[in-house]
Amino acid sequence: MHQPDRIVRMKTVLARTGLSKSTIYRKIAEGTFPPRIKISINGTGWRESDINRWVADPVGWRAANDNDELRGKADRHDAG
Repeated sequence: MHQPDRIVRMKTVLARTGLSKSTIYRKIAEGTFPPRIKISINGTGWRESDINRWVADPVGWRAANDNDELRGKADRHDAG
């Protein structure tokens, strides 16, 4: 059974990644770290699955849509 994705807050992200807040915000702006999602009027967090993917491959991480798009291009290239 598939469990819903948890939302983690900044404190958890800092502990999991070892990055500082300023580095996280810079990497979000560069597109090399998962973006925050709005969870309330004043609250934001991250999907735990996005943070897990980033921790597993920080250098190669890209947003899920980018990965899907790249994977599709590679599949088409390999087939031709």
